[in-house]
Amino acid sequence: MSDDDSQALPSTPRWFDDDAGPVVRPYAMTRGRTTSPAQHRLDLIAVVVAESRADDTEADQTLSPEHVDIVDLCRDSPQSVAELAAELDLPIGVIRVLIGDLVDDQLVHVTRPVPPAELPDESILRDVISGLRAL
Repeated sequence: MSDDDSQALPSTPRWFDDDAGPVVRPYAMTRGRTTSPAQHRLDLIAVVVAESRADDTEADQTLSPEHVDIVDLCRDSPQSVAELAAELDLPIGVIRVLIGDLVDDQLVHVTRPVPPAELPDESILRDVISGLRAL
């Protein structure tokens, strides 16, 4: 192939930086883990709250940027697992592992929703409302 032939070939577009999309794959953020060490069960509606000791997470060199982002979002106001995944544009599985790490480090705590079996029966609530109206 001569130099003239190489100039006649169409150039293929190359991807650089922003055009290539995310550079870090989800498994790299979790170091290949699919669960956290303590096996925390995190429902999508579980609420994550930052602990008071999590004030200076940016100085902690052991935390990834994603860990710091989670703590920052939860410091402003408690966030559900689903909200964190949407806000950070990360898969739920990755968010669960990262939150589990933060729970183990005692930087956040998780409030789980009340299971339906533990909620009061509807008939009891109606009886209470009827009793209040009778007063």
